[in-house]
Amino acid sequence: MNRIDQKLQTLQEKGEKAFITYMTAGLPDMERCKELIRTQEKAGTDVIELGIPFSDPVADGPVIQQASYESILLGTNITKVFQAVEEVRGEGVEIPIVFMLYYNTILHYGVQAFVDRCLQVGVDGLLIPDLPYEEQGEINACLDGQDTTYLLQLVSPISADRIEMITKEAKGFVYCVSSMGVTGQAADFHKEVRSYLEKVKAASPIPIMMGFGIRNAEDVANLKDTIDGAIVGSYFINLMKQYGYDMSVAEQYIRKFKKELNEN
Repeated sequence: MNRIDQKLQTLQEKGEKAFITYMTAGLPDMERCKELIRTQEKAGTDVIELGIPFSDPVADGPVIQQASYESILLGTNITKVFQAVEEVRGEGVEIPIVFMLYYNTILHYGVQAFVDRCLQVGVDGLLIPDLPYEEQGEINACLDGQDTTYLLQLVSPISADRIEMITKEAKGFVYCVSSMGVTGQAADFHKEVRSYLEKVKAASPIPIMMGFGIRNAEDVANLKDTIDGAIVGSYFINLMKQYGYDMSVAEQYIRKFKKELNEN
């Protein structure tokens, strides 16, 4: 059973919402990146979205663009990230890990080789924001026949006519983009965000997660009845950078968010 399914099933049985973070692979260096993964598992993060640095991250705002650039300057690449994941898995880390990356990285590595390596090291999911539903055939063919690495689906407020198509065979969870534009827009959600999320929830056979612009649990408090969890990216990256990747700050933030997210 996929680790994402296991985690979300456990949360559902407990009546809890999922807390997912985005972190850029390789920052502040690869060793402390691995430490941050271990810290997050200990603190209670439910799923880690591990961003693979790329030169043209079209779905990302200034914070993640800058983090990606800084990581590239440190020499981070997909081969090194695979190795880091393999190492933390070897240490017993079981938190679900999702790669958020752009399709050029996969094409350059080789689609089948990339999928094989994901299966080998323990990558649980893939989020590819520049790969439309209609163009997922090649990677789906490589992923077919196994349930340890999922291709996760994204929907946005302009996906109204496509929600049923995108979600009907989705696996793991559906990533609901909460606003138009790029990441990191400080809770500036789409004006009809509730209606949009309700449509996705009604169509999706699996949990739905809300991302883009979320900073704290209060930002999603009035939408908790509709979503199954929240994703924090740019704010978490800024927090880590501000405090010099102090692991105690990460742990405190995660525990506080998780507690408040699941308060009635």
